Amino acid sequence: MKKLVLGLLFATILLGTTSLRAQDSTDFDPGAMIIGHVTDAHSWHLFDYMSSDGSEHAVAVPLPVILINEGHVDVFMSSKFKHGHADYRGYRLIGGGSKREEVVCVTPEGELVLDENGAVVKPVDLSITKTSAAIMVSVILLIVIIFIAKAGYKKRPNQAPRGIQSLVEMLVVFVRDTIVRPTIGEAHYQRYLPYLLTLFFFIFFSNILGLIPIFPAGANITGNIAVTAILAIITFFITNISGNKHYWKDIFNTPGVPAWLKIFPLMPLVEFIGIFTKPIVLMIRLFANMTAGHIVVLGFVVIIFILSNLFGNLVGGAVSVFSVAFMVFIDVLECLVAYIQAFVFTMLTATYIGMAVSEPEHVNAK
Repeated sequence: MKKLVLGLLFATILLGTTSLRAQDSTDFDPGAMIIGHVTDAHSWHLFDYMSSDGSEHAVAVPLPVILINEGHVDVFMSSKFKHGHADYRGYRLIGGGSKREEVVCVTPEGELVLDENGAVVKPVDLSITKTSAAIMVSVILLIVIIFIAKAGYKKRPNQAPRGIQSLVEMLVVFVRDTIVRPTIGEAHYQRYLPYLLTLFFFIFFSNILGLIPIFPAGANITGNIAVTAILAIITFFITNISGNKHYWKDIFNTPGVPAWLKIFPLMPLVEFIGIFTKPIVLMIRLFANMTAGHIVVLGFVVIIFILSNLFGNLVGGAVSVFSVAFMVFIDVLECLVAYIQAFVFTMLTATYIGMAVSEPEHVNAK
């Protein structure tokens, strides 16, 4: 295990320095580099290298580009754009670095196509981006792990779990007995246990994969606000569809609140707004924490090259000792954060669902 961790940390440093070494000291933009690594893209960038003639080349895994424009569908690989340096089929890939990548329409002469309002025409983009591909990888690997654990129970029924089986069982029992059952209650927890287990495993597994810089891992899945928004929206619908009459009654006729606050509808308004702010909090918390961790790690890497460009390689080499030490510390801390964020998101989801399905004490007493 120690060798695996050291290997992954070494790969992090190697890949980061290889990518940065290709940057010329005059045009190196640390902000663009960091944002480019944590945001989505139409290709899976691995690293850059300098050829013998001094030109820079990017090594990336191309991904399918799926565009709908004026009723017809165009499908091709992102390598046709040559990393934004070439147009293809009347489309151009713009952005990258500190700007969001997007596809726009261009004329055969290379001019941007504008609508009657002067805005750039953009096709409907349904491409499989880096985040989409990483989600598929995460889900496939997670399914494989679960089926391996399932096969272990079939081969060794009524025996102590071993290997991956023991890890999966430990996490399942932990989520069930520590989060779901006490939060939702004995009467309802089994109904929501599959969703909450899926939620916990997906977030936890995606967070861990994001810390491994080797393809096909390394994508910032839960650091993409679109992903966390979808998870929060699913929780929003499950919570409110499952809400019983007491849940809705407590929102619009909050017990224990003075009558004048109900007549003025201050408290009902606050409670109603809370229906929407709860999933928003879920979305932002997970997105912000995971993105911040990646930015901090990359920040320690770029410090080496910034100081090397300003004061020479000797200073950069001396600073690299401290930068790498802090980067290793943050990487280890991020492993803990990956688990904590999965736990918190699942716990809050279970809390919201528990509030929606719980019955008043006097009802349970009958």
